[in-house]
Amino acid sequence: MKPEFQDIPLVKNEAKKRFEIEVNGHFAFINYGETGHQIALVHTETDAELTGTGAAQAVVEKTLQYIEDNDKKLLPFCPYVFAYIKRHPEWKRVVDSRFAGYDSL
Repeated sequence: MKPEFQDIPLVKNEAKKRFEIEVNGHFAFINYGETGHQIALVHTETDAELTGTGAAQAVVEKTLQYIEDNDKKLLPFCPYVFAYIKRHPEWKRVVDSRFAGYDSL
């Protein structure tokens, strides 16, 4: 993650069902669903003003850390998150082994 994002807090916005970071009034976020010990990440998006800044990667990294810190298991339905984990296989440790695409990671 780029240094400029390290001190920006991750917010679990339960009203909007998304994990988000705010940068100068603009958001990078991941929509999620949660049941018991599983968190499904379904869509990653950034406001246009954050495109190409690394904000999407930062929100993914912070969300994966949240999942690990809270002893949850990930269902990476979001293609961006899935691709991120393929590029960073050390994060496969938080993916639920029952996830249909687990063996493709």
